Amino acid sequence: MVSIAQDSEDLTRVGPGTVMGQFMRQYWIPAGKSSELKADGDPMRLMLLGEKLIAFRDTEGRVGVMDHRCPHRCASLFLGRNEEGGIRCIYHGWKFDVMGKCLDMPSVPAGQDFKDKVHAKAYRTAERNGLFWVYMGDRADPPPLPMVEATLMPEDEVDISFNRRDCNWLQALEGDIDTSHFGFLHAGHLDPDEIPEGHPLEHTAGERAPQYHVQDTPWGTCYGAFRSVQDQGAEQTYWRFANFMLPFWTQTPQGTFSRHINARAWIPLDDSNTMTIHWRWRRGAPSSGLPLKSGKPLGGSRPAPDYLPIDTSWLGRYRLKANEGNDWLIDREAQRSNRIYSGIDHIPLQDQAVTESMGQITDHAFEHLGPGDLMIARTRRRALRAARAFAQGEPAPGVDEPQIFLGARSGFFLADPAVDWLSAYLSQIRVAQRPVGLPDGVPGPAATPGVSTQNLASAK
Repeated sequence: MVSIAQDSEDLTRVGPGTVMGQFMRQYWIPAGKSSELKADGDPMRLMLLGEKLIAFRDTEGRVGVMDHRCPHRCASLFLGRNEEGGIRCIYHGWKFDVMGKCLDMPSVPAGQDFKDKVHAKAYRTAERNGLFWVYMGDRADPPPLPMVEATLMPEDEVDISFNRRDCNWLQALEGDIDTSHFGFLHAGHLDPDEIPEGHPLEHTAGERAPQYHVQDTPWGTCYGAFRSVQDQGAEQTYWRFANFMLPFWTQTPQGTFSRHINARAWIPLDDSNTMTIHWRWRRGAPSSGLPLKSGKPLGGSRPAPDYLPIDTSWLGRYRLKANEGNDWLIDREAQRSNRIYSGIDHIPLQDQAVTESMGQITDHAFEHLGPGDLMIARTRRRALRAARAFAQGEPAPGVDEPQIFLGARSGFFLADPAVDWLSAYLSQIRVAQRPVGLPDGVPGPAATPGVSTQNLASAK
């Protein structure tokens, strides 16, 4: 029998040769904004899956991502000269193109040149809708980019934000699929009578211990949290659906299902640091920060956190000013007066504070999971089984069938209590709005292969 310690090790460690690290390397990884790299501009330090890399854009506009060490004497190519179609090491002048091919060995005498035998360790890259992506697997021909709906939208249709967390990728991600915390961490101070009708938190604040179903799906896992409510005098079921998508994607339910297009990638930089990238359709559903009946904003809904200046260190991008060193700027008076339940004046920062407060890697043996943690337990099991199955030779789900991710949508809606949860989900996704501007040939969720009541119910 595998121990909790071994399960935890296999789930959280992402470096080369680890169970989860090798699994994640089969998928394309969104790594940064295209605008961060200028043609013949400064190289950028980039940490991904425990590897220290550099990213740069060459003279022709191609993006290169490679090990930061020059394969000659291991001097860092971050110090290199990005010029004339490649990156040149300043130590001895060896030069490499974006594919890692050695182009020049000016320190080697003519006739003794062996540049055809030297390659820098380089990874494939792609760009889509304002981001550059990296494939760190070993396939000669990389798989297609994932068809996560929010990432398919053009830049002018979506808001994209970056944020680094000082903790392991899994505990950071689990905040997005933990439905029972919302009524406390984010909305514990709310009086249900203060919530306007139709507000995204109308029912969440009224019932803080929801029941829910959890199911494995072709793309990962899905939950449907439900509450019985009255709508215009009739009993209805209020549903909130959310998804985990392999290997590190989530969709949260804070918006009307029909037009709530969102996704968040939880990119492991190393075992103890995570970069989150959040996509949200600008014309989609309103956020949970809408005003209360009094006209006052929801406590904790400050529009945006403050960031530290970006620097060139390995972990120097998209860091918040609020961190453990300043107690995440908690306001104890706001907490005592119940103006903000947590005392932290920003909803995503509230999540960041609690997940970072667990330590850099959660001690899973110390936990006592309850009924409200069913999605957490199911997701851990799904990810771990998929990663271990890949290690035994099975394909990584969704790598070669990226269209399965189009079956995933999150949000809330009302449904007749007689309709079972999977049927309610599928009926909603078949009529969900899709933004104008998606690439030609992208199938709608209703046409997505492998997405049916039977498949959702039988996926293991």
